Amino acid sequence: MTSGSTPTVDALQVWVLDFPTDAPEADGTAHWDTTTMVLVRALSESARGYGWTYGSAACALVITELLADHVVGRSAFDVPAANEAMHRALRNAGRPGIGGYALSAVDIALWDLKARLLELPLADLLGRARDGVPVYGSGGFTSYDGRQMEVQLRGWTEKDRIPRVKIKIGEEWGTREGRDLARIQRAREIIGPGVELYVDANGAYSAKQAIRLAKRFEDSDVRWFEEPVSSDDLAGLARVRAAITADVAAGEYGFTLPYFAAMAPTVDCLQADATRCGGITVWLRAAALAQAHGLELSGHCAPHVHAHASAAVPNLRHLEWFHDHVRIENLLFDGTLDPAGGELHPGADDTPGHGVVPRNDVLERHSRTAYAGPANN
Repeated sequence: MTSGSTPTVDALQVWVLDFPTDAPEADGTAHWDTTTMVLVRALSESARGYGWTYGSAACALVITELLADHVVGRSAFDVPAANEAMHRALRNAGRPGIGGYALSAVDIALWDLKARLLELPLADLLGRARDGVPVYGSGGFTSYDGRQMEVQLRGWTEKDRIPRVKIKIGEEWGTREGRDLARIQRAREIIGPGVELYVDANGAYSAKQAIRLAKRFEDSDVRWFEEPVSSDDLAGLARVRAAITADVAAGEYGFTLPYFAAMAPTVDCLQADATRCGGITVWLRAAALAQAHGLELSGHCAPHVHAHASAAVPNLRHLEWFHDHVRIENLLFDGTLDPAGGELHPGADDTPGHGVVPRNDVLERHSRTAYAGPANN
């Protein structure tokens, strides 16, 4: 960057990448064997920033056709202004859903670009509230057999020494309660008494069903019950929260601050996903909103998106070390983080930005489509 000059965002480039899972994956309400990432590169004269979301390939067209013109040519330092411009550009197309995913990926790339231009780790640019970011191992898919679940849980707790883990329950929309309970009990046997056990139903249960099952798995000392009912059922979340001992959590599908504000009184811990809610810009605002309600915030998935921003949040509870996304990010990027001991230490080596850069050979191998957005000529 030339001294005294203000760098601009000169172009956006977008890739749609497909990554087959390493085994069939399922939760309470969905099955999948491929995960799609939409990756954005924001370019200025002297740096490149990267952001991404896990969502539909249609996000790429939203970026190139609706958002890029509102970003390219702007100061690379004014990320909140670009975020607001993108938000307004989606008025008629729809901000929640695919529009939110697309906006988020660009916002993340812009924060990374700004930090790289300033030659700072993103955590230092945002300002640290902590050095270590606690993580929990997340996976335990309902499609796993007993051996697959055991290998995964032991990998987190014995190899990586992560003291908190989560498995999926609510199999087939809550119709296999017996297997759900047996898997919870088996998970507790595998990890032992010194590790926190979390469960995630992905909205598969009704409120009464969730309450009944939660009382039955109290003996397994489950500390966290994520989306026991649909995250759109705020009355149901509040009802479950009032009736059980485990903390109730939700929020991963939040796209706007009013959504988080409405949810906050119904949960014990608010979740937010920077790859959906509006990027790092809005994720940090969601953290402040949670703090205003006396709540902690938990980062949902995409750990290398969230790690540096998490270090800036005083009311952070933890960050999800999600198997599918960890595997993809370790494959695609150089510079990924180590969860050993149950904490990440973003920016410890002073690498600028969020610290990861795509490997070109992996990018080419998994790319379905690539787009060159408008350039600032």
